[in-house]
Amino acid sequence: MGKIRVGVIGAGSWAVASHLPNLTKYNDVEFVGVSRKGPALLQKIKDQYGFQVASEDYRDVLNAGVDVCIVGSPTAFHHEHSKAALEAGAHVMCEKPVTIHARDAWDLVSTAERMNKSLVVAFGWNYLPMLTKAKALMDERGIGNLEHMTVHMSSQTRELLSNTGAYPAASKDSLPEQRTWTDKNLSGGGYAQAQLTHALGLALWLTGARVQSGFALMTSPMNAPVELHDAITYKFDNGAIGVVSGGSAHVEAHRKTHAVEVRAIGDKGQILVDLERAAVWLYSNGKNEFLPLEEDAGYYDCEGPIEAVIRAARGEEFINQSPGELGARTVEALEVAYKSADSGKLESR
Repeated sequence: MGKIRVGVIGAGSWAVASHLPNLTKYNDVEFVGVSRKGPALLQKIKDQYGFQVASEDYRDVLNAGVDVCIVGSPTAFHHEHSKAALEAGAHVMCEKPVTIHARDAWDLVSTAERMNKSLVVAFGWNYLPMLTKAKALMDERGIGNLEHMTVHMSSQTRELLSNTGAYPAASKDSLPEQRTWTDKNLSGGGYAQAQLTHALGLALWLTGARVQSGFALMTSPMNAPVELHDAITYKFDNGAIGVVSGGSAHVEAHRKTHAVEVRAIGDKGQILVDLERAAVWLYSNGKNEFLPLEEDAGYYDCEGPIEAVIRAARGEEFINQSPGELGARTVEALEVAYKSADSGKLESR
């Protein structure tokens, strides 16, 4: 086949730091169109990667004709941009969370199905060998029916979400606009939207769980415009219960950028996944299994989602470890949490 024509809508900080460099690894990728706000940086990205079209209007990217569209715009625009790209005939890799509202996420799932296109969510951890092996253990041996799950995440976002500093992994050439993270109209919220979405995308993928209801407490110290810390209790569709917590740590607080731990207990066993300490342990039907892992096995990268959407465009077989429906289940969990934090009551999806 010919070149894979790629467009980027929302070439922000993470797209510049991760998605665009990862796309250069493929010899069959052709950089066709790019869109973002700010003419100076837009021109710089156009020149650096050789895009044919550069515009502040995302529709110009789609009108140029693309096989793959990377959507990295603020979360509030993900639905509009991803739906337009799917309906223009592109496979889409969308940043997380896939939308703010669950109804919009499920609409993207149905749109992708209608257009016979792949929708990949940027849950990079789900593609790491450490995690694909953990998923294989769950698929092959499992833990039986889920009864209880705990999820904890802590990452270096205290300064970012309180408007006092930048995210440490941000590209120095394209520092994120603070309001992308701290204006609720654009982000939907704080730590849960920015980071817990990753942990939920991992936990719900491993277990197949779907949130039914939840009660959440959220706090905003330092006069932060969005929440820095989250404590959420969930009930899942099958009757299982769980606790999810997220904390905005200080820059340089972790030896890795993120701490993520998932523990799930079922009626036939249990699993532990610890990214900071690079540990995967499964107990099932009386047998323990520990995966041998390198110290850096849990380091985050987002190469997997990019590879997935490129393979989709090639027509190759691939496993979508972060499909749109997983993104939608994650948004359901987030939406329940924010509704509860606002109302002070148990809320259902």
